[in-house]
Order: sequence, then C-alpha cells, then structure tokens
Amino acid sequence: MVPLHFMSVEHLSLQRRYGAEKGRRIGEILGLVSGWGFFSFWMGLWLSPQPRFTIPYLHAPSIHVPSVDFTVPLAHLLVSLPFLLSGVWLGIGGLREVTLRVAETHRAERVVTTGVYSIVRHPQYLGGLLVHVGASFLLSAWFSLASTPLMVLLNYLVSRKEEEELVREFGEEYEEYRGRVPMFIPQLRRPANTAQ
Repeated sequence: MVPLHFMSVEHLSLQRRYGAEKGRRIGEILGLVSGWGFFSFWMGLWLSPQPRFTIPYLHAPSIHVPSVDFTVPLAHLLVSLPFLLSGVWLGIGGLREVTLRVAETHRAERVVTTGVYSIVRHPQYLGGLLVHVGASFLLSAWFSLASTPLMVLLNYLVSRKEEEELVREFGEEYEEYRGRVPMFIPQLRRPANTAQ
C-alpha cells in the first residue's frame, strides 16, 4: 500500500501527466485504495492467528466475553485503554479538522493548523500508531506488537513523502507550519511569546 500512497499524494505530478481533472481523480482513487488497504492490513495484523502474550508480573484476572468466546487479561485491558482512547481522540480530531474526504483522498485544499493539527502535524497517523499498540495489547497479539517498529517506520516514510508534496503545493505557508509544530510527538505546551 505504501507505493500506492506515495503516488496518491503526488498531486502536481499526476495533474501534469494526466491533466488537471483526470490527475485529480487518479490521485483520489489511489488515496482511497491505499488508505483503506493499509487500514485492512492493520486489522488483519491485529486479528490474525499468532502467539499470545501476557504482561509479566501482572497476574490480574481476565474478562471473558462469551458471545465471541474471547478472554482478555484485565492488565491488558488497562494498558490498552490509554493508547486506544488517545489514538481515537487524535484520529477523530484530525478528521474533524480536515474532513473524511481529505483524509481518504490525501488531497488537502489548504494548510490546516487548528485543533489537533496545532499540537502535531500528523494526528491521524499518530492516532493509528497508538491504536495499533492498544489493539495489540488488548488482543494479546505478539506478532502485531512486535511489528510496531515497522509500523512507526512506514508511518514516518509516508508522512515525510506527504510533507514533501505539501511543501510543493503550499510553499512557505507549510514550511512555517512545519517549523512550528512537531511531526509526531505532540506539542502540549505553547511556546512562550518572546516578543516584548
């Protein structure tokens, strides 16, 4: 999905190659396919048959959900909740700022600097990574958890490629935003105003 995603954000190149309208449509289709494909890959990674793990030294009771014949250790539930909740908050916050259409097609109309985009440049990717860790703990999915460094690398590469394209499209406006807001580690405190 990563090569498709890379192609989907090359808006100017696609428009030069295929014309404005056709290039826009091709980019949108590539964005939809790569976005939903990557999400499906993640879901498959969480749910696939794999060795299960338990958090050592925390021998808490388990919760059993009989309707789906699923048991989750209470410690895993407690560890997963902060990751899941913060990841969902970032993902939904990002969607609210840019709309589902922009998120799905990777086609920004403007530089968004409000809401969660004021504390981190890629809230949806960071949210996805946090949900990935939370889901891996919740489901005790060892291979899924072990793949986290690869997921971080893939999200970094995709984010970097998107930013190269955003600089081409929005120039100084995006450069200024990029210089002010971190890529993945949220800026929870606003810098003090140094102007006197």
